[in-house]
Amino acid sequence: MFTPIRNTVRTAALTLSAVTALVLGTTVTTGTAATPATAPAPAPAPAKQGPTSVAYIEVNNNSMLNAGKYTLARGGNVFDIAVIFAANINYDTATKTAYLHFNDNVQRVLDNAATQIRPLQQKGIKVVLSVLGNHQGAGFANFTSQQSASAFAHQMSDAVRTYGLDGIDFDDEYAEYGNNATAQPNAGSFVHLVTALRADMPDKIISLYNIGPAASRLSYGGIDISSTFDYAWNPYYGSWQVPRIALPKSKLSPAAVEIGRTPRSTAADLARRTVSEGYGVYLTYNLDNTDRSADITAFTRELYGSDAVHTP
Repeated sequence: MFTPIRNTVRTAALTLSAVTALVLGTTVTTGTAATPATAPAPAPAPAKQGPTSVAYIEVNNNSMLNAGKYTLARGGNVFDIAVIFAANINYDTATKTAYLHFNDNVQRVLDNAATQIRPLQQKGIKVVLSVLGNHQGAGFANFTSQQSASAFAHQMSDAVRTYGLDGIDFDDEYAEYGNNATAQPNAGSFVHLVTALRADMPDKIISLYNIGPAASRLSYGGIDISSTFDYAWNPYYGSWQVPRIALPKSKLSPAAVEIGRTPRSTAADLARRTVSEGYGVYLTYNLDNTDRSADITAFTRELYGSDAVHTP
């Protein structure tokens, strides 16, 4: 049995029935508007050889700046991508539309991009926004028209542009499809959504947390969106599971660890296997405010042949 992620038991398999006529989409993005920003050209970081390391950071309790506090003793950043966890896809019951929502802590990070995001980008670390279900029935897999899917894609790309982010990460958990009389997942929704998002931001990262109904619906109407993603990763921490998506090994992370909870020996084994089997990404979750250099060194020795150094 894989260890459930987010320390939460997985929801049982969701019903895959065809959708009814409810349409999700359009409307508002919460939070204070900001002047559109362009992510600065990253400062050149010392080169390192090895897989791309990803860190999810729970910003309700932890600082995004943690991703920039770890370097390799031999030079270079430990982490290449820092993920803001998480924005939400919410549902407006009055207008029957999905909208992009930022809780107070996510909004605070975005509003303070100059001090919370730009310092990472200036070190060469990409900053991506994770979008997650929020128990309201709205999700990536139940838009019932191309128009409604495109409208939500525009909200996400607007956030990337406004706050100078480097991309979007899809995490199809906790949608609770059917709540608030919303539709069940359908075959075309996620294809329309990702296609529209890629059209909006051709040069930004789009990544897939490989879980939920959306992750199993990557082809529709002769269109396969697998190659649209820059990365896909295993969502079960402490385990090895190759994402079932047609991407090259260089863009996949079968390894997934929760920093401070996955045993160091397991993290090291997963890193060793990542290298030996030729995969190009190594996923970590819950980089907190504690000095985790010992936990991180367990996998950086295998990935990069170097210890991790923490600088407060």
